[in-house]
Amino acid sequence: MPDTRLASGAREVFPEGLIAARDSGILTLTIDRPGDLNRLTPEVIGRLGAIAEALREDAQTNVVVITGAGGEIFSMGILNPAIRASYSKEEIVRLVRRANAVFDAIEALPQIVIAAINGKVLAGAAELCLACDLRYAASNATLAMPEATWGGFPGAGAPVRLPLLVGRARALELVCTGREIDAAEMERLGLVQAVHPAEALSQAVAETARRIADSGPLAVRGAKRIMAVRQEPGLRAARELSDALRHALEWSRDVDEGMAAHRENRKPKFLGR
Repeated sequence: MPDTRLASGAREVFPEGLIAARDSGILTLTIDRPGDLNRLTPEVIGRLGAIAEALREDAQTNVVVITGAGGEIFSMGILNPAIRASYSKEEIVRLVRRANAVFDAIEALPQIVIAAINGKVLAGAAELCLACDLRYAASNATLAMPEATWGGFPGAGAPVRLPLLVGRARALELVCTGREIDAAEMERLGLVQAVHPAEALSQAVAETARRIADSGPLAVRGAKRIMAVRQEPGLRAARELSDALRHALEWSRDVDEGMAAHRENRKPKFLGR
């Protein structure tokens, strides 16, 4: 298990492609996989899960910041049609459920978790951002959940969390069209708290994180707990339904057609079965 109690100023590079840096009560996690667009591989998801487990009992950390390395992309997510081809259906279902559990653990952390969206964010990476408490975006950032255009739906929490942020109708529109939105629209919809020039994002998020970290930890953690309890009714049932429907979807004809259409660069012909 990683030691989240790194000394202030300390930095640890994990082999999966994740960097942890400590700055006096603030832990910054950077997804650093330049060779595959900062993808959330099974190994990265596993490391995030181990860090989340350690953070649950870490009284020295008050804020967690999650971002992507570089200036172009936060993360391309977990799966796309090309990557899916290397997994069996059973492996895909296990991976999505593992991501669900890890994102749930991140959402449930006692610390305030901030997503610093420094560029393009796709699919499962969008769901990781939705599991964070606060989100800030660079002006060049974009977000898309294209799963429906591939015959599926986001399986790692978007249908559960997104309506709480943007409302049911807008959440349905974003999920069911798979359209990409820019940073300005993210802010207008309430998906992010603010948009900053790309070169200023890191400093702006650091200043917000410092203000939170310097506040009373009992007050901050208590406020987060109260709000979580207020939103709890229905969340567990929605999560269980998402897992059940995602499992059934994986063996549908439409998912296979979506993958084939992507490979063949054509419009899919979905039949609803």
